[in-house]
Amino acid sequence: MLTTIEAYLTLRRATGFAMSNAEYLLKSFAAFAAGRGQTHVQTQTAIDWATLGPSVAQRDARLKAVCRFVRHVRVDDSRHELPPANHFGARKRRRPPHIYSAQEIDHLIEVALRLRPKGGLRPLTYATLLALLSATGLRISEALKLTVADVTGDGLLIRETKFRKTRLVPLHDTAAAGLQRYLARRQPRSDDDPIFIGKCGGPLRYIAVKETFDRLVSKAGIVMATRRRPRLHDLRHTFAVRALQGSPAGRSRSGAHMAALSTYMGHVNIYATYWYLEATADLMRDVAAAGEGFIYDGRRS
Repeated sequence: MLTTIEAYLTLRRATGFAMSNAEYLLKSFAAFAAGRGQTHVQTQTAIDWATLGPSVAQRDARLKAVCRFVRHVRVDDSRHELPPANHFGARKRRRPPHIYSAQEIDHLIEVALRLRPKGGLRPLTYATLLALLSATGLRISEALKLTVADVTGDGLLIRETKFRKTRLVPLHDTAAAGLQRYLARRQPRSDDDPIFIGKCGGPLRYIAVKETFDRLVSKAGIVMATRRRPRLHDLRHTFAVRALQGSPAGRSRSGAHMAALSTYMGHVNIYATYWYLEATADLMRDVAAAGEGFIYDGRRS
């Protein structure tokens, strides 16, 4: 079974998927099946192996990894059994995002500029990073991987991202000017230098950014209604929601706007973009109002 798994992983990676977690799970399952003397997937064995997961969500993820593999290999070998994907009945729940107001973002940047050492590069680094994330909706991983060479006259070149896609992200004139001011102070030595650097001069690490961001949020006094701490990734949610709120009126134009936003943000498909619509109460109210008008008054929006 291992040979078949390797071929499956190679094919999926060639289409842009990392497959690191899938590789671990499938090889674990193959070893479990081999222990029972099996060379093909059997439903009960897959369920028994998936049950070893410590939570319902993890059991569900384990079984679905096997199901995706089986759907692929059954085309050539029907001896593999396809387990019921929803056997564990798990439902994915996404944590509601915090949508930052313009005032909250301004306050975060102001607090970042007061970081220590006073007059050093660190305060400007974090203020510029937060401003860039807010203005572009970049993933934090994408921002931290940026090099000087990625800053072009047409925007930011985002290379080999989450789904191994490369895209160009245009910058507003004010965002481009702010980034150039930071680089002038930063004084990189070569085009290969990272834009954002840490205390020791190396690339800024995610764990350092997260810890600093959490402190900035506390100092800025920003809290969610649920009393949970707003996340760094919520800046990306905020950008997407604001972009959708500015969507042109009219169903066809809104659809084109959604497709353009999906491409801009580097989503592998548009369903990921729809999450930003579903996660925001005021946008859902707009959808509900349009649906109600269509049903009761025959209006189309």
